[in-house]
Amino acid sequence: MASSMQNNRASHPGYCVCCRTCNMWCWRAFKWLPVLLIVAIVTWSYYAYVIQLCIFTIESTIEQIIYLILYHILLIMFAWSYWRTIFADIKPIPDKYKLPEAELEKLLSAETEDAQRTILENFAKDLPIVTRTMSGSVRYCNRCVLVKPDRAHHCSICARCVLKMDHHCPWVNNCVCFHNYKFFMLFLGYALLYCLFIMSTCLPYFIRFWKGDFGPSGSAGRYHIVFAFFVALMFAISLGSLFGYHCYLVAHNRTTLEAFRAPMFRGGADKNGFSMGAFSNFKEVFGVSPNLWIVPVFTSAGDGCDFPVRREHQLQTFIAPPDHSYDAMGTTRSSVEMAHESERWRLCPRRGRTVPQIV
Repeated sequence: MASSMQNNRASHPGYCVCCRTCNMWCWRAFKWLPVLLIVAIVTWSYYAYVIQLCIFTIESTIEQIIYLILYHILLIMFAWSYWRTIFADIKPIPDKYKLPEAELEKLLSAETEDAQRTILENFAKDLPIVTRTMSGSVRYCNRCVLVKPDRAHHCSICARCVLKMDHHCPWVNNCVCFHNYKFFMLFLGYALLYCLFIMSTCLPYFIRFWKGDFGPSGSAGRYHIVFAFFVALMFAISLGSLFGYHCYLVAHNRTTLEAFRAPMFRGGADKNGFSMGAFSNFKEVFGVSPNLWIVPVFTSAGDGCDFPVRREHQLQTFIAPPDHSYDAMGTTRSSVEMAHESERWRLCPRRGRTVPQIV
């Protein structure tokens, strides 16, 4: 009995490691299921449209050629954008944002929150960051042991900090962020065009089949065409709303996270803090070359760490009042509150410092 217990104790650590490894691989495989579902639907739609509609149903050769050419152009651009969104090279946070071993030891040994805040402020004073937490501290990730660049967030699914993180999308099994946001936008746009094209070209035959105006040769493919029309309609509705929402975000230079909680700048929360005008915001995502706007190649401006901000956030240094008037949608403080604070605080020209005003 004692030997049995000893054997169980000895095998327990190895058993746990095996279970963790098995769970990890199962979780990784499970995350690919939405992508496989999309691939399966697109594969079936190819059969339904090319084989059943264009080859077996449409009688006009010219109409067949035109439909097939347009369909394959949209399919190639859609698949290319989808591929780039999934397998984009999501680069890590630069090393200059990571705390050195000495600074980390100081941070861990600090006894008070103010001491930790001072250590982070001193480390981040030369970094190009303008955003802070709601309490006025430097944005710091305990898991990645680094100071977060502006607009960067930690993804719990990817287990890492991501530059200009928008959201984690299960349909691409990847984070939508600085490195693939253009690809994601093109994926939504081409997917919407793909669905609208299938709907519009299937509609006449869908109506004809619904009325029963078809021969025996078309009865076998009728169900594929009818189902393709309804599937395309369903996806077009969801894609249209999602694509429209992200067009709104691009025009205002916001991420999905920033739309729900505005970034906190030195002068307070401002949901339009990174907005430089609709066209400039568009070029920040799609680049300055119009010839590449609709092509899924990386042309986004910047490095994902340093972003242009509005003038008021460039000139101000951080103000840490005792109470922030900040709600979930990122409403900034009123001008009365800002005027009252300006009487008590004097802005220092050096970034990240505040000096009390003697009154």
